[in-house]
Amino acid sequence: MPIVNIKLIEGRTDEQLRGLVNDVTEAVHKNAKAPKENIHVIIEEMKPEHYGVAGVRKSDQ
Repeated sequence: MPIVNIKLIEGRTDEQLRGLVNDVTEAVHKNAKAPKENIHVIIEEMKPEHYGVAGVRKSDQ
């Protein structure tokens, strides 16, 4: 049972997230030969205030 965990900064539309889940599922199915019904995709959205690079929060850029 493949589990794919994707972390993103919030701000994508429901349509974009739906497409992402579909495309990731297809890629895992194709490359790992896993049945689609066994592929789990988890999307975790973060607030820009909760993510930083090189000591700077994304919300402060």
